[in-house]
Amino acid sequence: MLAGGEAVLVAVSGGADSVALLHLLASLATEWRLRLHVLHVDHQLRTESATDAEFVRALGARLGIPVDVATITVDRRDSLEAAARAARYAALETHAARVGAERIAFGHTADDQAETVLMRLVQGAGVRGLSGIPPVRGPIIRPLIELRRSALEAELRRAGLTWVEDQTNRDPKFLRNRIRHELLPLLSASYNPGVAAALVRTASLARETIGALEQASAAELDRLVVWGDRAATLRLEALRALPRPLAAEVLRQAAARLGSRAPLRAWAHRGLKRVFGVPAPRRPFKLGRVTVEVSGALARLATVSPAALIERPVTVPGRTELPEIGQALEARLVGADAYAIPREASRVAFDADDLATPLVVRARRRGERLVAFGGAERRLKTLLIEAKVPRWDRDRVPVVVAGSAIVWIGGLRRGAAGRVTARTRRVLELALVPLAQSDLPQ
Repeated sequence: MLAGGEAVLVAVSGGADSVALLHLLASLATEWRLRLHVLHVDHQLRTESATDAEFVRALGARLGIPVDVATITVDRRDSLEAAARAARYAALETHAARVGAERIAFGHTADDQAETVLMRLVQGAGVRGLSGIPPVRGPIIRPLIELRRSALEAELRRAGLTWVEDQTNRDPKFLRNRIRHELLPLLSASYNPGVAAALVRTASLARETIGALEQASAAELDRLVVWGDRAATLRLEALRALPRPLAAEVLRQAAARLGSRAPLRAWAHRGLKRVFGVPAPRRPFKLGRVTVEVSGALARLATVSPAALIERPVTVPGRTELPEIGQALEARLVGADAYAIPREASRVAFDADDLATPLVVRARRRGERLVAFGGAERRLKTLLIEAKVPRWDRDRVPVVVAGSAIVWIGGLRRGAAGRVTARTRRVLELALVPLAQSDLPQ
C-alpha cells in the first residue's frame, strides 16, 4: 500500500474507523516520511453534518495535519447510498489531484468487507462481486481492511480518543444497515459465530480467482483486440472460442482501458455476455461511457461514434480529401486510347462525357438505391451488409453521385452510369488512396 515518502489524502468522516486510520497514519508519518492531508466530505444529508466537519477540523489541528472540507450535493433521484458514494469518491479524487496525493486512504474494516460480501450475495453477485472491497485499487488503499471494528473502537477507548456517531448508520431503510444490524447478528448467533471471518475469507478467495482471470484476459485482449481512435474492435469468432467468463472479462478490460467507470455488477456481465451470445444483440448498449455494439462478425467498444463522411464537391481533375475516413478521392481525366480498365476495387473508370454534373462525394442516405453495373437495382443498405461493412462504418463509405445518380460506392460497387465503351473519348478515373499521416486530423 505504501513504500514510504508518499503524499496521502485521508478520507475522514469523524467515525471510529476513519479516526483510527488517521491516528495510525499520523503515528507512521515521521518514520515513513508520509505527507498527510485530510478531506472531510459533507454530504449535507443530516442537520448535524456541520458539527462532524468541525470535529474533523479540530482533530486535524491537534495532529498538525491540514484538513479541508468538501461540501457536495447528492443526486437523490436514484439510490441515495450509491449516489452519495459516487459523489464522495469524485470529491476525494479531485482533491487528491489538487494536493498532489499519490494515495487516498479509506478506513474500511473487516466488518465492512463482510457486510459487502453478504450484501452482494443477497443481490445475486458473481465472483467479482463476492471479491468484495479491494484492499488496493489504483491510488486507493484501505489499511484497516483486515481489522475488526470492535478492536479499533477498543483501541480508541484505551487511548482516550473520541469519535462521532453517524445516526444514519442505524437507519433500516439502507440495505447495508439491515445487513449490519439484523442479518449478520442473526447468522452469527444461530448459524456460525465466525460468519464475518468466513465472509472475509470468501472475499479473499474470490479475489485470487479474479486476479487469475484478469491476468489471462489481459493476455487474450492483447492478442485479439484492434485498437482504433478511442475504440476497440474484436472478432466474435475468436471471442466465442474462449470460455464465457474469460470472454466477458476481455470485453470488460477493453471497456476499462477506454475509460468505462461503470460499476460491474452482475447486470453488466450479463450485458457483456450478450455480445458473444447467439443471436447477437441488434442494438448498441452502454457500459458507463463506453458504447458496445455488434455487427456481423465484429464487436466494437468505443467512447465516440466514428465521424460520418460530410458532403463535398469532387475536384475534377484533382484531389478531394476525406479526412474523416483517412482517405482522399483522386480524379484524373485521360484519353481513352490505350487506357486499361482498372481491376482493383479502389479504382474505377467512367466515360467522362457521359456523366451528369455536379459530381459530389458524401455519406449514404436512408432508403437510397443503386442501379448497379449490369442493370440490377439494389438497396445501399443491402449492398453494405453483403459487403460485411460494420454498422458503425456504413456512414463512412464514400458514395459518389453524378447529378442525382449514384455512380460509385467507393471501393465496393460501381453504378451503371458512364460506362466506358468503344465510343468513349475521355475517361474519368476515380481512385481512393490513403491520406498521409500528416494530413490526418489531430
